[in-house]
Amino acid sequence: DIMAAPSIYLLVFLSGFRTLHGAECHGKPSPAATANNNPIYVSPPSFVKSVANGKLFTVGLGDNEINVVHVWGTPYQMGHAQGELMKDIASKFIDEVWEYLEDEVENAINSTVSIFKPWFLKDVADLGLDVALDLEIDVTRKYTGQYFFDEIKGLADATGLDAKKLERIQLVGELTKGQCSMFGASGTAVANTGSKLLQLRALDWNTDGPFKNYPQITVYHPVSGSGNGHAFANVGFTGWIGSITGMSATRVSISEIGVSFPDNTFGSDSRFGIPFTYFLRDILQFSDTLNDAMTRTTSAHRTCSLLFGYGDGKSDTFRGVQYSHSVANFFTDSNLQPTADWHPRIKGIVYWGMDWLCPGYSSVLAKQLQSFHGNLTPEVTIHNILPIVQTGDLHIAVYDLTNNLMFVSTARADGETGPQYAYDRTNKAHAPAHSCL
Repeated sequence: DIMAAPSIYLLVFLSGFRTLHGAECHGKPSPAATANNNPIYVSPPSFVKSVANGKLFTVGLGDNEINVVHVWGTPYQMGHAQGELMKDIASKFIDEVWEYLEDEVENAINSTVSIFKPWFLKDVADLGLDVALDLEIDVTRKYTGQYFFDEIKGLADATGLDAKKLERIQLVGELTKGQCSMFGASGTAVANTGSKLLQLRALDWNTDGPFKNYPQITVYHPVSGSGNGHAFANVGFTGWIGSITGMSATRVSISEIGVSFPDNTFGSDSRFGIPFTYFLRDILQFSDTLNDAMTRTTSAHRTCSLLFGYGDGKSDTFRGVQYSHSVANFFTDSNLQPTADWHPRIKGIVYWGMDWLCPGYSSVLAKQLQSFHGNLTPEVTIHNILPIVQTGDLHIAVYDLTNNLMFVSTARADGETGPQYAYDRTNKAHAPAHSCL
């Protein structure tokens, strides 16, 4: 049932493995950043083709087009359907990511600055890239649902890609470092325009590699009553089955921030547990409520230090999550951490800018949220918050959870025109670009 999934709008904006405790990030937005006051264009989805268990649509126009893939059935059938629909694109993405990993690892081993976590680089230096990734698969396998491997098998059978290579690529998020931002706003913080809960997920990860060239929204429709959960929309990349951004038919949504600058409240990390991209997908696929998501978090075999955000459009509630092997702490506006002048508590809002300890970005995000307190909408977020904070370079999702809507923007792909980053992408098309699935 296509209508069971959240509506999706593509937005085009016109015009022991951690950093030492006590460190903090030193980046900040440009003081010359300006609001984006141009209109947001939307248009109906365009049907492209179908296979036995899937349909392909495109959303947007010209340089702002994105593939939207609907799949249904068993995990194997859904993987196979995506592979049939996206065979050539998936093959290119997986091959380019693998080549990118090889190049980046080689450079990182001989550099003091790297996107990879130090323990992974040591494994690569000692064992080689293939063996290092296979080791990570082995130590996380018993914590990972079989349905992930079944879906990968279907994808591999349909594309001809090696299933082991697909498994390795899925772990990229677990092994790299990124910065992102989020907020959840409700109650008196949001405008009185019909939405009672808004959520931001801004992905600041990598715009130099192949990821920007293969954005995809995959909408899963598992067989009802099969034990494989409910429908959900997964915002990521072609052939990528884990989750970093998304929203479910039960109006539960996720945000995520990689933590490079923790404090001692995070405790320790571990390699032994469920990869966080698989864990977040489980949140989307199996959680009916915010309480379900919180219970799943506390009982999970957790790995690395992260910040999550969970929204629930049925109860209009949001929780920020401090996540590591050692801890699973939940935050509202009244107990938000860390406490600092640059990270003030704001009524009705939970937020972090780029990291746990990141004064430059968090202070600007706080300022914008305070300036528009009581008037927050998806449009305000897009026009007046994201471009000023300059967060969300690879992709952005703004969730209107009350109305079951998701707004998405992605970075400029190779060969496209307009601004580079998702937070201020320009679309030259004059026709509306609205998609509601």
